[in-house]
Amino acid sequence: MDEFFDLPTLIVIGLAIVVLFRLRSVLGTRTGTERPPIDRSRREAPPRRDEDTVVPLRPRPAEAPVMDDERRQRKLASEIDQYSHGAPDVAEGLKAIADADPSFMPKSFLEGAKQAYEMIVTAFAEGDRRTLKSLLEKDVYDGFEAAIVAREQAGQKVDFTFVGLPKIEISGAELDKRAAQVTVRFNAEVVSATRDAEGTLVEGNVDQVATIADEWTFARNPKARDPNWKLVATNQIA
Repeated sequence: MDEFFDLPTLIVIGLAIVVLFRLRSVLGTRTGTERPPIDRSRREAPPRRDEDTVVPLRPRPAEAPVMDDERRQRKLASEIDQYSHGAPDVAEGLKAIADADPSFMPKSFLEGAKQAYEMIVTAFAEGDRRTLKSLLEKDVYDGFEAAIVAREQAGQKVDFTFVGLPKIEISGAELDKRAAQVTVRFNAEVVSATRDAEGTLVEGNVDQVATIADEWTFARNPKARDPNWKLVATNQIA
């Protein structure tokens, strides 16, 4: 027993006690209420804004490049020459519309006409009155709506797929005191089949792409705040 408490052993025990106390003073003790350690990479990284994750579909108005008048006139002249296809009356009408409405450009108008055509023929096949009402002038809408009613009363349904527009061109343009009017000729490819209440095929073919040709006239008041054009006349060519 005396050998256990010899001097060297006591010295070692004393040194161990001193080391333990110093470690305690440096590291402290855990009480269960400590905050988790801070991730330096997260702390030092700049805050992420919501807009960093947003990809705008088009430039905001404040960010959109401003085209000077000289450049716009050159671009407009080039587009009028391209889309009038050498027809003087069409070129004159497009120029008059552009003079009355500085936002008008033939190329942009045709892109919008393509979208409008697909939306209208698809909405008509589906009986989507809400979409038609937003795109058609009242008299034209009334004609479309009457055809939809007759189809519904007969118990008919249309299977319709819009395939594409292999050809589209401006065939007329004019400006009067009240409205600008642009007539567009569409050559479209669609798949359409009309069936009766029993599912019997009445018209069309679900396995065949059909070509249809329409000439539609769009109009708007160039002085109005509403930038949208509406369909005011239709003519099925074939």
